Amino acid sequence: MSQTQSIQLGKASGGFATRMRLVLARRTEGRGVALLALVLVFVSLTQPLVFTAYPVTLGRIALIGLVALGLTAVILMGELDLSVASTLAVSGVIMALIPNIWVGIVVALLTGLIIGVINAFFVAVVGINSFIATLGTLFSLRGLAFVLSDEEPVRISNVDAGIAFGTPLVGAITPRVLIFVLAFVAIQVFVSRVKAGREFFAVGGNRQAASDAGIPVRRRIFTGFMISGFVASLAGVINTLERTSADPRAGQTVLLASFAAAIIGGNYLKGGRGSIVGTLIGSASLGVLQIALTLSGVQVPVQSIFIGLILLLAVTTDPTSLRAVLGSIRSVRQGRSGSRTAKSERPVTDR
Repeated sequence: MSQTQSIQLGKASGGFATRMRLVLARRTEGRGVALLALVLVFVSLTQPLVFTAYPVTLGRIALIGLVALGLTAVILMGELDLSVASTLAVSGVIMALIPNIWVGIVVALLTGLIIGVINAFFVAVVGINSFIATLGTLFSLRGLAFVLSDEEPVRISNVDAGIAFGTPLVGAITPRVLIFVLAFVAIQVFVSRVKAGREFFAVGGNRQAASDAGIPVRRRIFTGFMISGFVASLAGVINTLERTSADPRAGQTVLLASFAAAIIGGNYLKGGRGSIVGTLIGSASLGVLQIALTLSGVQVPVQSIFIGLILLLAVTTDPTSLRAVLGSIRSVRQGRSGSRTAKSERPVTDR
């Protein structure tokens, strides 16, 4: 049989399933698509009411997805921003404390940008690891939210504006969902069409090579953290308007969910590879799952267990992580076999 015939037979024997596996493996969104399909099947069998409660489901997806979009901008460069949940809370409190609601919104959004600048300064200028730097701001901002609010929810001055903000515009589309869609389009265009956004991938892929190529790495890090801070504060404004009050405890479950959404969507933790579309898919998966669990009476702490397990599954099924694990297993096996061979080859001495 000729080589050409063998190749043709190999292609024919692969079939549709093989081609689908290859597509899902090559695309960064593959795991997100697979999880979304599993979640939709699970929910349709156990809690189909989720598909009729459109405002609640879409609202949850929008809240998780909005914060996850900002996180993705940072993750693409191989950095982390753990302060997004606290940024959401403190921005909401600052907005509620200002009597004029429009001035409060502007100040809250500016607060998010300033927090992004602070995080970027510690990472890009001081040289602190982003995990440590943003962990510090996470606790500091949460404490600031409690101090400013005197540990109590703060009611906004214009309650009617908050109630009006939560009213659906068309069908199940609320202002929260509309803002999320606009933010998704804006960030997607930025990282795929704008030069500065495309350079995020280069910074995450090889920072030294990006710097040698003339890419302003430090400036890009500032841009990414400012996007993350701004989007988190935007989520805080939305959450405060809809609830007509700011809670200093707000956003405590958002960090895990949004982080999981970004990773499930195929964004590589070390940077250089990712997708805004994948983040959207991951947000949809977790949003639908959370609403289904809530309707089933599952408490929030138990929901966090589910999300944590899904996040662990997403990280461990990453192709790069799998190759690293398999390499470690091979090294261990080779070391054991080598030691056994050495023992068997030792000369036996008579006593």
